[in-house]
Amino acid sequence: MAFLAAGASGPQNLHTGAAQHIDGPSWQREQLIDPRLFGVTASSSSGSMPAFRVGSLRFWDSRTRWASLQPQPDVYDWSILDRLVSGAHNAGLPATLVFGGTPGWAAPNGPKTPYDDGSRSTPPDDLTVWDRFVSTLAARYRGRIEAYEVWVHGNDPRYYSGSTETLVEMTRRASRAIKAVDPNAVVVCPSIVGLWTDDGRRMLRRFAELRGYDHCDVAGLNLHQRQALDPPETMVDLLRRTYDALHDAGVHPPLWNTGVTYEYVREEPLDEQRAINYATRFYLVALYGSNFSLARTYFYNWGGRPLPITLQVVGGPPTRAALAVEELQRWLSHTTTRSCGQGLAINLPSNVWQCEFATTDRRLLVIRWTHHGSATTTAGPHAEELRHIDGTSRPLRGGDSILVSETPQLIVHRQR
Repeated sequence: MAFLAAGASGPQNLHTGAAQHIDGPSWQREQLIDPRLFGVTASSSSGSMPAFRVGSLRFWDSRTRWASLQPQPDVYDWSILDRLVSGAHNAGLPATLVFGGTPGWAAPNGPKTPYDDGSRSTPPDDLTVWDRFVSTLAARYRGRIEAYEVWVHGNDPRYYSGSTETLVEMTRRASRAIKAVDPNAVVVCPSIVGLWTDDGRRMLRRFAELRGYDHCDVAGLNLHQRQALDPPETMVDLLRRTYDALHDAGVHPPLWNTGVTYEYVREEPLDEQRAINYATRFYLVALYGSNFSLARTYFYNWGGRPLPITLQVVGGPPTRAALAVEELQRWLSHTTTRSCGQGLAINLPSNVWQCEFATTDRRLLVIRWTHHGSATTTAGPHAEELRHIDGTSRPLRGGDSILVSETPQLIVHRQR
């Protein structure tokens, strides 16, 4: 395959000016795409649902912390969670609830979280209080909440400041309580943040050594760029390292990417085109990462205040980035993965990424994009159409030149 590459030497680090090497291993595997992979974290208590296509919801920063759900020892307030769960059910979206924010009455001497509800970052003084809360909640929402993430940011002291040993014990107890009343519910281990750092990886290994993952169906991870302006493809190497660390610890759970750090969400908004590029590639990287057991990814967030990339705020229309994410899902509806690869390993320029999919009517779909710059590539012999993420398209013939950019494009091949 002939090509002429432009800007193919790798991206420049936008903060230091140094060259940044990015690479992704190539793989081949047939697997039906699960639409639930395209998740968003719903950070609104309104009960409104996204006005664009998504595959699953995760509730956090939605006034559903433990402190809000149980404001007093014998008092529960289910009003907001009822509203959210009903909205998700009516929209046909599986829901994940995140635990976090111990009520002040359960840990009166514990440090407060960053929230305004008086919640604490420590475990409750008496873990039987935790048992009762989880059991009561799981029984109420049996069959209506698909999954429970045991704790948010399990190694960030602003959200959890207890010991790893106690977090493992809370995970064990929560899993036992949930499965006792809802055996089909999915238990997600506490999310680990800062996997770019030695401390983050150390926490991952320690949780595994203590057999914490024995009590979960899924491992919760926070996979994201170091900074919002870094290409999403930088997550591939991070995911690979995380997968290897878990493998070395002798555990092989499915992985869910469940969020970002506090610092990330406070960064400046990206311009509109870069937001489109990065939002769509966030999910393409998740598809790429399925080779490392990544089964689901939640974009942070939907419904909340403007962030580095905003999909939709409550009361407003979907952004162009959200509509691009919807178009990507439309492209991949009812398809099966065939392969993913990058650069010279698949006879493409070094900055070009590609994933191939098969449709039920035996057409081949090829998505190409770059992590930086552009490159000229050649369409395969059976190509018939080039589709753009804004919904437009043009006819294509085998052998035509295709300029690949940081905005993903879809090459449709006719039936063979």
